[in-house]
Amino acid sequence: MGTKSDQLLIVVSILEGRYFPKRPKHTLVVEAKFDGEFLATDPIEHTDQPEFATELAWELDRKALHQHRLQRTPIKLQCFALDSSSAKEAIGYIVLDLRAVQEKKQPPKWYPLLSNKYTKFKSEIQLSVMLEADVKASVDGFKAKEAPPRDITDPRNLVAVLNEEEGYHQIGPAEYCKDFFVLSVTIAFATQLEQLIPTTMKLPERQPEFFFYYSLLGNDVTNEPFTDLINPDFEPERASVKIRTSVEVLKAYFLANSKLQIHLCCGDQSLGSTEILLTGLLKKGNVEVYEQPVAIEGAFILVPPNRARQKLPPLPLDMAPTVGVSVSLQRDSKMYQPVIQLVSKAEPENVKRTLSPVHDQEKIPEQSSHKAQPQISHSPPIKEDATESEVESLQYDKNPKPQKKALNPRVPVSQPQHGNASGATETISGQKIAVPATSHHFCFSIDLRTIHNLDTGFPVNCILRYSYPFFGSAAPIMTNPPVEVRKNMEVFLPQSYCAFDFATMPHQLQDTFFRLPLLVELWHKDKMAKDLLMGVARLQLSNVLTVEKTRFLGANGEQCWRQTFRETVPITAAQGTSNKIADLSYTVTLEDYGLVKVHEVLVSDSSRGLGADEPLPAPPLQPHNAPAVQPEPRETLEYKAALELEMWKEMQEDLFENQLKKKELAHMQALAEEWRKRDREREALVKKKVAEYTVLEEQLQKTLTDLEKREKQLVSAETELQRAKKDVQTERERNLQELQDTIRRVKEDGIHQVELEKLKLRQLEEDKIRLHQQLHEAENKYKALEKEFQQYKEQQSSTPEIRLQSEISILTLEKGDLERKLESATKSKLHYKQQWARALKELARLKQREQENAMARLKKQQQELEHMRLRYLAAEEKELGKAQRQELEDIRNELNRLKQQEDKKQPQDSQEVLGMQLQNSCTQQVNESLDDYLARLIEERDTLLRTGVYNHEDHIVGELDRQISEVLTKRSSSK
Repeated sequence: MGTKSDQLLIVVSILEGRYFPKRPKHTLVVEAKFDGEFLATDPIEHTDQPEFATELAWELDRKALHQHRLQRTPIKLQCFALDSSSAKEAIGYIVLDLRAVQEKKQPPKWYPLLSNKYTKFKSEIQLSVMLEADVKASVDGFKAKEAPPRDITDPRNLVAVLNEEEGYHQIGPAEYCKDFFVLSVTIAFATQLEQLIPTTMKLPERQPEFFFYYSLLGNDVTNEPFTDLINPDFEPERASVKIRTSVEVLKAYFLANSKLQIHLCCGDQSLGSTEILLTGLLKKGNVEVYEQPVAIEGAFILVPPNRARQKLPPLPLDMAPTVGVSVSLQRDSKMYQPVIQLVSKAEPENVKRTLSPVHDQEKIPEQSSHKAQPQISHSPPIKEDATESEVESLQYDKNPKPQKKALNPRVPVSQPQHGNASGATETISGQKIAVPATSHHFCFSIDLRTIHNLDTGFPVNCILRYSYPFFGSAAPIMTNPPVEVRKNMEVFLPQSYCAFDFATMPHQLQDTFFRLPLLVELWHKDKMAKDLLMGVARLQLSNVLTVEKTRFLGANGEQCWRQTFRETVPITAAQGTSNKIADLSYTVTLEDYGLVKVHEVLVSDSSRGLGADEPLPAPPLQPHNAPAVQPEPRETLEYKAALELEMWKEMQEDLFENQLKKKELAHMQALAEEWRKRDREREALVKKKVAEYTVLEEQLQKTLTDLEKREKQLVSAETELQRAKKDVQTERERNLQELQDTIRRVKEDGIHQVELEKLKLRQLEEDKIRLHQQLHEAENKYKALEKEFQQYKEQQSSTPEIRLQSEISILTLEKGDLERKLESATKSKLHYKQQWARALKELARLKQREQENAMARLKKQQQELEHMRLRYLAAEEKELGKAQRQELEDIRNELNRLKQQEDKKQPQDSQEVLGMQLQNSCTQQVNESLDDYLARLIEERDTLLRTGVYNHEDHIVGELDRQISEVLTKRSSSK
């Protein structure tokens, strides 16, 4: 069996469709997309069963196929309906899974259209997908690119990296981003700049110099300084960088770095700034940049940095300070040219210059080469001759082959580059490295010391890897050789120290350190398998800026500063959950060697290109096997070209001298006129400042007066507040004291009332004991009388007085009834006492809850109720005792009388009369006792109801009602 071919074809066969509606004036087209590549079928008639009979194929290798399958890259087929005007109308789509595609032929299947526009029809297309070996590997076939990583447009991973060898900035992965673009920024003019100078700003005593500053792809760019703010006179200058990327990645980069800030500076101070949104260059779905340059142009208003703090009113548009800026982006279709290019004599204006990338900032004022003859000069030309006008400079966008330069300010300041081997020097003005005056020379060192607390299931043969392009190099730094780390052990890392020397401004260093942490990757290096990324540690470099600075002397005796920071950070797992797998100890040191001494370095052309002012290249050498006969030297083309060039040089020198004389005269006159004009402008500016100072003085005086008034008002208000606070505190203390006194008095009254109630209870207990004793004595007396009466009855049993005995029996029964009533009265009295004690407890609880007025009212009612109870008890006891004593006395008297009568042996008739009288008297006494008891019960019930504490549902009132009904029953029965 032969080896499998590395080149494959993904073939999608689109055979036919069914269940489509008929649309006579429309055609059907199926477009297939795979990895950004679009293929389409030919238009066919829109029938109910369209026949496509088309195969679409993409070419790729097995490695790319494997990567696409891992990332689940789909094949999307979209069906469109086209009318007579070729307007597309989406009908539906089908998504094919690349993982199910096999190399052997599969039978075709019917796939339904998703998101079908024809809702009443279930349209389907018959498809077949397979892999075929690309035997002939056609040149013109479509080749699918390798699947890009899914985070290719993640703004956190997009950094502009300078490729010094080829002279461009790389944004995004180099294997996926291969399109070349040129980003240019042109500062053309400025107006009303004097409005930006604050009245409090002190300008240098010498003539101040102003310039525009901005950062392009992280590189600082400044234009030529100028001294006149009222009429700023500077040549339009353009800074261009060459970028290697793709449209999608560049769009994501512009979204992350959307603002281009342009500052007007005087020394190291910003007088005003404006912002330009770069997102307008590449809009969503914009492919215009592939066809023609896109640009953002206009006059942008400069805003002072302290306008928001001072709350200054906005200036009118005609007085607002503005700067004219043009930002353009165009695609560079040409690749790198050969090192030496031959330029024809007939087209000298198309001579191209390819500058070598430099390692510091450079300013690129443009020079139009339209209809200008090449010029050789060994001295720099006059500025007006180098850049004739603003209009010619702005024609740069129309040139088919603009020059491109790569910028990178964050490297050590290098020595100037001299001319090439031919001795020709640079003649374009402003072609030099411009280092801002505020740039410092820094040295940043990183020492990855130890790794410990490893938390993995196996030993790690680790190396650490990191990269920080801000330090001037995007090349990764790695520890070497790998060291084995096991659990619960600490390992020192070999060759882990690295130092970076670079030049930048302190604020840019601080901003970058705060914005971009250093990511240190932990890799497991295995000889038998591919290297594995274990975890990542985030080193916050801004921590070193918070450490106290220490002073030391440099190599030349200058004063330098050093900051050192040590820390241990966790290394989190790169895959799965972000758990800590190890700890990394590191030390970082930042050394500041002060300002960079070299601020401007001239740069010559590289030997890779020719400038417009260089001599024409020498003719090619003759081959070694040429014939020995050579023509006359004066007859050669080289000699004639050199002669014509020398004659042209002499003529140009004469013209140049005449132009210099005319320009000298014109400049002297313009200088005198400019002096008078500047004098008038200075006088107007002084008057303006004096008027502003007068207005500010009046405002300051008014503000001071208002502040004095407010201070007096605040003092008065504070005094009043203190007094009110003191009064409130006194009132609060007095109320608190009164409340405490009231609580104390209520407690004392409660205690006193409890003692009185206890004393009354003891008295009632004593009365109860005394009444029990009296009752016991009455019972004893009653028993004695009953015994006497029994004896008497026995004595009288022999006599024939039967009627008298019956009467005595009736009296005995009545006596028992009276005893039962007495017992019932005693029980009622005991129940009443219990209810009374319960009522006292309830009244005590109510007394605690009520306020002072309610407490006084309840106290008064309680006193009245107590008096009534005492009166009732006293009256009850008095009447009961009196009735009992009277009854017993009457019985005793009657018995004595009967005994006497018996002794006297009175006749029988007189005895019967006596018995009847005795019975009538007893019945009358019992009826009178029941009436008094009934009246007492009714009075007691009415008294309790009048207090308002009890109602008819209470137990004590119900008990009184029951006793009243019993008394009424007995009374009616006795009658």
